[in-house]
Amino acid sequence: MAAGNEAQQSTPVYLGALLDDGEGATVTLVAGQTRLVVHRAVLVAGSPVFAAMFRHDTAESRGGLVDVADVDGLVLRELLTYLYTLRAPQLASLAPRLLAAADKYGMASLKAQCEQQLAAGLTVDNAVATAVLAVRHCCPGLRQTAVSYIKGHTHRVMATQAWADAVRTQPEDVVELGKMLAETPPESSSPASPGPGAATQPPSGAAARHTPPPPDDAAVSRLRSLSQQERGRRLIEAAKQGAVEQLRELLAAVADVGAREEGLLGSIRTALHWAARGGHVAAASCLIGAGAEVDARTSLQQSTPLHSAAQSGHAGVVRLLVGASADPNARDCRGRTPLHRAAAGGHAEAAAELLLAGADRRARDGGGRIPLDFARTIRKQQLVDMLTQR
Repeated sequence: MAAGNEAQQSTPVYLGALLDDGEGATVTLVAGQTRLVVHRAVLVAGSPVFAAMFRHDTAESRGGLVDVADVDGLVLRELLTYLYTLRAPQLASLAPRLLAAADKYGMASLKAQCEQQLAAGLTVDNAVATAVLAVRHCCPGLRQTAVSYIKGHTHRVMATQAWADAVRTQPEDVVELGKMLAETPPESSSPASPGPGAATQPPSGAAARHTPPPPDDAAVSRLRSLSQQERGRRLIEAAKQGAVEQLRELLAAVADVGAREEGLLGSIRTALHWAARGGHVAAASCLIGAGAEVDARTSLQQSTPLHSAAQSGHAGVVRLLVGASADPNARDCRGRTPLHRAAAGGHAEAAAELLLAGADRRARDGGGRIPLDFARTIRKQQLVDMLTQR
């Protein structure tokens, strides 16, 4: 028994050394500046794609030279190491690229192990990239786990730079992801149905790292002794400043999340209006999570928080609000939508978020003007191009 175990443990080491040695190897794989000489039999046995390549009369089969496109040298090395040793690398940073390569070359077992690593390492910052990867490479278990995780942390995920990058570079994938978010129940303690090789749910530690500590009991107790009016006033001030910890303490002390305050020119705004106007993503997320009305109106201009965020060019808050079902085509007292406001201010990124959310680029305000008219007036070519594209 001991001898068998020793042989089992030493075999991968021996085969890995065979890859490094290259003796008897007949095929050269090229990825950029990386060239690796390998054994044809190992490629054929481990990958149906390579097997088909070498069993037919192809240029690769005749010349023994294979150009591995879309795979960098480091990933190719790990891919081959797995073919020789059947051991997946433990470098978490490689898992997304290695999964894509494993899918391309039909290596189901390696792909499943990469899925496990990605599911176990889900965080607010990498959840959207993981979900998009799972959609692109048909990983149903990982996809369900990632989408469920995002559903349980929606506002915080949408406030990340990763979400902004995905919206900008992979809009079709984000739209598809949005459809899945609408259909998937939020993450809970019960495990999601796993796909082949995927983890059933992200470990509690991944979520715990991003869970803020509960509000200080003593601070909450002191705030509860104040009048409702004073708590509302302090909530507004905290929203203006983006003071998330103060907001959480005030909300825990049952401050009215819909509290309003008179601003410039006599317009009365909610705390969410102020947070949106100031570009305070975390504060806005805190208020929305506490039940703030996302389409609340100011008293004079009839503006929503989305109007405020768009006019100020705060794309992160725009993204957060539309993710919370704010109306991208809401009209103010002059018939202007948030897209009119973003265009008038020359804010291309905010306009892009609104268009992705379904904003009507042909909407006319009370004066008959569409958002494109404002972009042309201020000569913002990027906005003009964006608003004229179909």
